[in-house]
Amino acid sequence: MDYVYFPTTAIVSLLYTMENGSSAEMGLTGNDGVVGIALFMGGGTMPNRAVVQSAGGAVKMKARVLQDEFAKGGKFQYLLLRYTQALITQISQTAVCNRLHSVEQQLCRWLLLSHDRLNSDELIMTQELIAGMLGVRREGVTVAAGRLQDVGAISYVRGHIKILDRQTMEETVCECYRVVKEETERLLG
Repeated sequence: MDYVYFPTTAIVSLLYTMENGSSAEMGLTGNDGVVGIALFMGGGTMPNRAVVQSAGGAVKMKARVLQDEFAKGGKFQYLLLRYTQALITQISQTAVCNRLHSVEQQLCRWLLLSHDRLNSDELIMTQELIAGMLGVRREGVTVAAGRLQDVGAISYVRGHIKILDRQTMEETVCECYRVVKEETERLLG
C-alpha cells in the first residue's frame, strides 16, 4: 500500500472476500476516518479490501509521510489511534448485528451509518450491492427495503435510496447503530 486515504465526500466499505467469492462488509468509513490503518498500525498489508460504495472525494497521503508523522506522536497519532478504536467498535458491532438482528434492522443500521457520512439524503446503491455488504440474500434486502418504504422511512427506486424519515429508521434500528454512533462521537467528537 503506497497511500492512505481520508474520504471527504465518499463512503468506503471494508469488505472481506471468502475463497468462494462471497463477501461481507466489516465496516465503513467516510468523512470520519481513514482507509489504510495497516500503514500506521504496523501491518503494511490488510486481508480485506476497500471498495468505494458512494463516489466522492478523498485526500490521499503517501504512506511514508503518514508513517513519519505518526512516529512523532502528538495529535495526529492520537487522532488516528482514536479513529482505529472507533473502527474496531464498528467492526465488532457489525459482527454482533449480523448474527443477532433481522435484515431490516441491519439495513437500517447500514443506511444510518452511511447517511451519517454523507451530505445528502440520497444513496445510489442496488439491492444486490447492499446484499453483498450485509452478507445476506438480495431477496431479504428487497423485503426489508419494502417494509421501510411502506412505513415512509425511505423511498427506493431503481438503485436510488432516499432517506425520508430518519426518526422512523432510528426507532426501527437495533442498538448496534447507537453503540457505534455514540462511541464514534465520544472518541472523535
